[in-house]
Amino acid sequence: MGYLELFRQVHTFIFDVDGVFTNNQMLVTDNGGFLRQMNVRDGYAVRIAVEQGYRVCIITGGKSEGVRNRFIDLGVTDIYLNRRYKMEAFEEIVDSYDLDPQGILYMGDDLPDYPVMRKVGVPTCPFDAARELVPIAAYVSPFKGGSGCVRDVIEQVLMLHGKWGEI
Repeated sequence: MGYLELFRQVHTFIFDVDGVFTNNQMLVTDNGGFLRQMNVRDGYAVRIAVEQGYRVCIITGGKSEGVRNRFIDLGVTDIYLNRRYKMEAFEEIVDSYDLDPQGILYMGDDLPDYPVMRKVGVPTCPFDAARELVPIAAYVSPFKGGSGCVRDVIEQVLMLHGKWGEI
């Protein structure tokens, strides 16, 4: 089955943050905090997906309240911070909403994402993901993390469902 057929069955998006919404580069502040740079068009696509009725969830090992606030501003309500073991959060999402994992698109970029990618129907990754993820990805975006990979998958799914043009 090609990736477009898999994209047709998507009802839920789950994303990692660092390396997916960001380019893996962080600025460290004097007090030990981190500053991340996110792609505005990725954020716009998230907002549209939420407005079109898709469930959008975030599972990240990071614990930044700034990241939480960014996604709340985009309309995301399922935000799991400080989750080094992402399967627990994934299982909580699936159980809470009684979701079919085959209709979940997950995008991750590094080894902590591997277990979840093995459980979803539509595992995806950015172009610059860790090499171990590429063989298990149903789709590798031509865009790098922080450079439009999120917009890429959301736009394709919504276009297949006739919901991108309704904007």
